[in-house]
Amino acid sequence: DSTEMATTVCCLLLAFPILAISFPTSDVNVTSSGVTASWEEWWTYDGISGPEYWGRINPDWSLCNKGRRQSPINVEPHKLLFDPHLRHIEIDKHKISGTLINTGQSLVFRVDRDSKQHVNISGGPLAYRYQFEEFFFHYGIQNQHGSEHRIHGYTFPGEIQLYGFNAELYHNMSEAQHKSQGIVGISLMVQIGEINQPNSDLRIITSTFNKVLYKGSSIQIRYLSLHSLLPDTLHYMTYEGSTTHPGCWETTVWIIINKPVYITKQEMYALRKLMQGSQEIPKAPLGNNARPLQPLHHRTVRTNIDFQNTDNSLGKSCPVSMKKEMYYKGNPLLGNNNMTNQWRNMPDTQFLL
Repeated sequence: DSTEMATTVCCLLLAFPILAISFPTSDVNVTSSGVTASWEEWWTYDGISGPEYWGRINPDWSLCNKGRRQSPINVEPHKLLFDPHLRHIEIDKHKISGTLINTGQSLVFRVDRDSKQHVNISGGPLAYRYQFEEFFFHYGIQNQHGSEHRIHGYTFPGEIQLYGFNAELYHNMSEAQHKSQGIVGISLMVQIGEINQPNSDLRIITSTFNKVLYKGSSIQIRYLSLHSLLPDTLHYMTYEGSTTHPGCWETTVWIIINKPVYITKQEMYALRKLMQGSQEIPKAPLGNNARPLQPLHHRTVRTNIDFQNTDNSLGKSCPVSMKKEMYYKGNPLLGNNNMTNQWRNMPDTQFLL
């Protein structure tokens, strides 16, 4: 571990040759060369500006180190709590436009601010109406790594996280992320495989990967349906957590959809060609942009999956009352990371069913 850390630190020192001994408390960092850099650009996913240090380099991000309701988490199927009162998730069907950006940390889609129509997210575990704002691509350089959330210890090759803010109580994402019930995060796991009916809206996004190869590059995306981007299932898991990027605000209601979306090998290959730096100084690949798992700290993860009414092959049926002990069974394949072929041959496989 010490050798790996030393190597990582050395690599970062090449990228950041001048580092202050004590970190400033303001929103900017001024180096001795006079270059002003925002904290939003300075953080990374490894080394001395990685997740372990997010809460130290900027006091406004202290929850990244001290918070006890952090994300992502590992979802343990046998600890899920069936909640019969959870509703279906409602997402507006109209199309939106926005910009896909390589930020140097992630691949991010941000909806046009001057859009006349907003995509609202409601239902499910949500008590308010949320307005979609952006989504993030998290993925690995290898298939064994990528997603931030895990299911029974299994890591998917990627994860798309949709974020929206509470439009009934707050004016925008910047305000909502600091406030109670401010944010909703919807997690779509990404699996590699060929399917009979490709998701046309996902194809709109994946077809632009070669246009955002370097940090700062962007491309306009039009006529995207967030509703059609989601997989065809009504089942999900939900818990109270945080954003998985700085400042790790514990104001997020997470909804993990219980079925992956699929991209092809070629699309994943194109995604893995994206770089953290500019064309002149490309630095490292953009992938492996996942925050480590965070402790659950006695939080409850609920689900609308009623195992009592599912296939008997799951074994012992589950009581539906929230007051009784749950005996949920997970798909045994999820305990093994070497399962790409099995998933590819079962395009309709869900995590827990």
